[in-house]
Amino acid sequence: MNLTSEEQVLKEAFIRARGYWRPWTEGLLRLDPAFLATYARYGGYPAETGPLSRKMCELIYVALDGSATHLFRSGLALHTRLALENGASAREIIDVLRLATAQGLDGCNIGVGILVEELAAAGLDTPRGELSGQQQALREAYIARFGDFPDFCDQWLRLDPGYFAVLLDLLVGGVAADGLDEQASCLISIALNACFTGLNPSGLRVQIRRALRLGIDTREILQVLQMTAHLGVHACAVGVPILLEAIDERAGGNPDQEGRE
Repeated sequence: MNLTSEEQVLKEAFIRARGYWRPWTEGLLRLDPAFLATYARYGGYPAETGPLSRKMCELIYVALDGSATHLFRSGLALHTRLALENGASAREIIDVLRLATAQGLDGCNIGVGILVEELAAAGLDTPRGELSGQQQALREAYIARFGDFPDFCDQWLRLDPGYFAVLLDLLVGGVAADGLDEQASCLISIALNACFTGLNPSGLRVQIRRALRLGIDTREILQVLQMTAHLGVHACAVGVPILLEAIDERAGGNPDQEGRE
């Protein structure tokens, strides 16, 4: 479409704020430029005011779009490219996807807590007392890595220590020089727990506590929380192109459309 000078200014401002231009933004420019301008200010605010690097922001978007709670392929492709352009290594992106894979534990960890409560309510025994030597070693390995031992860890360790061992291997992962550091991993985990597509309040609390112990700045945590809300705009990313197609069909007198009417 041919842009007016005002539309061109808005397009350039959006690209500066968000770092991309897509078919859905072109569609909003045509259909509702005021909303596009509003979203540019809203979506661009965290990057403009927060301390996180562009690379870190892109890695967070990779995690959110790649999460099994969202699986937004076009966004994942876009932000993977932008992450690489902003200096991310392939290993860092693999580490992000590993953390997103571990998000599958959220339901297990909530569920085992409910199971323990319901077993107690039913008067059924659950393992208690002293840990075995193997269990104690696993407990110490978890604490050495993460600095805490949430309730779900104790529950899994007592009910199924073999599963806790493989769970720990998954969470720790391999450490590589060009992979994510501990602080970056924690920020990614905050995003995965905070995002509305997979909201996990108890896991979010664990990750925020870890972030504070690691000395992560409050402003960095706030920026991650703000960024998780941006997935809501994928309603526009999917919906606006569909709306434009429908408008064009009607304008062209699509016979199939007329038949349905």
